[in-house]
Amino acid sequence: MQRLHARYPFLSAAREAVQSADVDLVALVREGGPAVERGVERVRRALLEGTAESEERYGARAELLSYPVARVLVSLLDAPGATEKYARAEAALAQRRFVADFAEERSLRSGGETLSLGDLLADFGLSGDVRPTGDGQFDVAVAAYLRLSSGLDGEDWRLVRRRLHDGVVPVDNAELETLLREAVRERVAEGLPLTVPDPIAEGLSEAVGQLRTAVADADPPRSFTGRMEPGSLPPCMHALLDRSRDGEDLPEHSRFALVGFLATFDDLDAHDIAAIAGLDDPERVRYQLQRLRDDRGVAFAPPSCATMQAYGDCVNQDDLCAEIAHPLSYYERRAGEPSGAEEDATAD
Repeated sequence: MQRLHARYPFLSAAREAVQSADVDLVALVREGGPAVERGVERVRRALLEGTAESEERYGARAELLSYPVARVLVSLLDAPGATEKYARAEAALAQRRFVADFAEERSLRSGGETLSLGDLLADFGLSGDVRPTGDGQFDVAVAAYLRLSSGLDGEDWRLVRRRLHDGVVPVDNAELETLLREAVRERVAEGLPLTVPDPIAEGLSEAVGQLRTAVADADPPRSFTGRMEPGSLPPCMHALLDRSRDGEDLPEHSRFALVGFLATFDDLDAHDIAAIAGLDDPERVRYQLQRLRDDRGVAFAPPSCATMQAYGDCVNQDDLCAEIAHPLSYYERRAGEPSGAEEDATAD
């Protein structure tokens, strides 16, 4: 099993390598070992930390086989938003790796263990949709652009903000890498949740139980009834609200954090959230809510404190911030009972 397949287990060649190895998945999960340990780590870190990267060094075989194990674990876990969050974490890890590989390719230092841009495009069937135009610029066929950018927030991704010509959309190198990250996310999420045979489910029952406990311990509240208490908002959300109300076009990650947080208040619809946050595009907010909410509340929780900190959105920390791991947990503690809000939602 090649190192390249282990680094990019979603590739068609990696899947073929697993099939060629004729691995008995039932025996693998029953015996446990490095592949199962790494599979559990993939899911745990993806759901709790937003990354699928390992904290330890595993061999190529364990790393590659841990990917199908992780997909089975996510399917058995059946937690709200688990599939989407897992797919995003795998895609983020893949992006970090292929960005480094592409840089080596451009510097003519790449070897056989790195992934080329051409090979990745071919694997996703995008070779005919992406054409380099020089100086780190590319033309992307409009149909491919629309599909890959549909899950991205930020005004700059909207087609009306792009220079569309002759059926293609010009993008720069960083934008193409983001679109390819979305292609990875689609590939990883494809087919999930899986229908898992009983012998495999039984072999992973202990691991699934451990994951459920870990997720439950770190899982913030996902739904608040009644009106929002502005005085109970965490400092990071106060700061994002101030920036948005002042007319700043928030970066994608900041807007997602803000809208995702406000989406947990059941009484707020798209127009309410747009008004509270000073956003002039309620239809775009409505689209985000459709992705975020299900009949149990918010299916995909907004970013944790660790993620907010990584993006520079964790600001003005107070004493309570040191005791909690999620902005929603902060609000729950400050507000007391989630439904006990008395202040008007539009107040400062």
